[in-house]
Amino acid sequence: MSAPTFAVSWDEERARDLAVARRRATGLLVFAALVFVATHVFTDGTGFWGYLQSAAEAGVVGGVADWFAVTALFRHPLGIPIPHTAIIARGKAVFGRGLGEFIAHNFLDPDQLAERLRDLDPASRLGEWLVRPSNAEVVARQGSGVIAGIADALGDEEIQESIRQAVEERIRTVELTPILGGAIELAMEGGHHHVLVDATLRGASRAIEENQDLLRERIRQESPWWIPESVDLMVFEKVYDGLQRFVRDVTADPDHEIRRHFDSQALLLADRLKASPDLRMQGEQLKAELLNHPEFQAWAQVLWTDLKQQLTRAAGEPESELRRRLEVWTIAAGERLAHDPDLRHRVNTWVVSVSRQVVEQSGGEVADLIASTVDRWDANEASRRLELLLGRDLQFIRINGTLVGALVGLLIHSLVQLTG
Repeated sequence: MSAPTFAVSWDEERARDLAVARRRATGLLVFAALVFVATHVFTDGTGFWGYLQSAAEAGVVGGVADWFAVTALFRHPLGIPIPHTAIIARGKAVFGRGLGEFIAHNFLDPDQLAERLRDLDPASRLGEWLVRPSNAEVVARQGSGVIAGIADALGDEEIQESIRQAVEERIRTVELTPILGGAIELAMEGGHHHVLVDATLRGASRAIEENQDLLRERIRQESPWWIPESVDLMVFEKVYDGLQRFVRDVTADPDHEIRRHFDSQALLLADRLKASPDLRMQGEQLKAELLNHPEFQAWAQVLWTDLKQQLTRAAGEPESELRRRLEVWTIAAGERLAHDPDLRHRVNTWVVSVSRQVVEQSGGEVADLIASTVDRWDANEASRRLELLLGRDLQFIRINGTLVGALVGLLIHSLVQLTG
């Protein structure tokens, strides 16, 4: 059996206090005994000496009786196994059960706990604590660690499969072509499509410039054999300059006919994407091919792994976005608790309700825990610990027993003298 763990400093301090109190009580008892012996040997026991002798005699009797009673709680007096002594060592199990039931019934009363919690207003205290930046930093650090720990404890394969299924089901429930049509309309309403058109025109201009030789050779090959090469070169220059000038004109003129034609065709495509059953069917087929593509399956599988790594890394970095956001959310929660009476009331009500349920359901378990803990203590060690805890005060019972006994002896002797 293992004894309960107490701090060494606590043991030493209580042991010193107990030793001092025990010396005082024993010293008083020895003093009373010496007075009794002295008055019995050196006086005739009459007059004043008779009163003193009777008081000392009764004081010795009272002190010895209380010494026996106090000692019998923790051990056998003088090592003699007298019945009904060493009470705590013998009745350790009963003591533990009684202590557990006493605490459960008197300190874990649901009504008293609920009343105390209402007076404490835990929501306000929590709000005041959360708004402090140092506390918010602690919450963020601990919270990020908890998040990373939960992520690390979860089974990777199960989470990966769940994420893959969730992403796939979400994509399957969304029709592709109406979204594309709406995206095209939205881009055109804001004029964002001009950026794409301009980029396409600039790309076309660079492509024409970079492929001059290819274009020149193509014209020469398509030209009849009897046309001179100089004519082919003139034709190439005309075609090249015309193409580049056309591209520059379209690029420079936001209201160019080609742009208007592109806009009309884009809007027509958007309408068809949103309304055409054929395009919608083709979009669903394309989406199904995408979902079944090995690259998509691999991406969905590694999505959780990447997220887990990011969470673990962010949890360990004091300046990470995760910690920063947790700090901001913590302070915001504290400020809301401080300024929202309805929220405070709901939080307090929840705390009281949960606490009542815990106490009502766990009161018996607390009593069993205390009883089983005391029962596992070594009997002698348990007695020693309790004596350290209670012995100093019990020594005053010995002191009072000696003094009260002396007063009673004095009173009895006085009554005898008055009535004798």
